[in-house]
Amino acid sequence: MNAQRPAAPAEALPDDLPFERAMEQLEEIVRRLERGDVPLDESVAIYERGEALKRHCEALLKRAEARIQTIAIGPDGRAAGTAPLDID
Repeated sequence: MNAQRPAAPAEALPDDLPFERAMEQLEEIVRRLERGDVPLDESVAIYERGEALKRHCEALLKRAEARIQTIAIGPDGRAAGTAPLDID
């Protein structure tokens, strides 16, 4: 059996964890769970960590979407400024 890293506890994630790093950690958790060779207790712990990472990534994406603006087109077809992105 391969040596496994200890389970990452489901503690709160740091607010400054970059999106890309959080996604890397989440992808690694998915790979480990998909392999199916992780003990049950560890599977539960890393699944919980994955849930926290997912929520963190969703919050970062929501913040990014709120900052994105669209270019408003005037009646003449030219750019007339910017407006908040309507994602709904």
